[in-house]
Amino acid sequence: MMLSLAVTQMRMSPAEAITAATVNAAASLNRVDKIGSLEVGKLANFAIYDCEDYRELAYWFGVPLVRDVFVRGVSVSRSGGFQTAE
Repeated sequence: MMLSLAVTQMRMSPAEAITAATVNAAASLNRVDKIGSLEVGKLANFAIYDCEDYRELAYWFGVPLVRDVFVRGVSVSRSGGFQTAE
């Protein structure tokens, strides 16, 4: 939702909106050394989306595009749905 609002209402580019939602958000929490981007030594929390181009993310608001989610580099989901605790 934030990406969509940033691009459609605040006239940010998709790249600017993604940066604001990741690296800049981590910096605002004083955690840029551990989260916010994919770099050696960081936690590797990320999602893989089912779209052709990163610029699509802001325009598919309300459509479930998440294919896989990784937390600390470990998959916590499966394509087509999240794992449930057993």
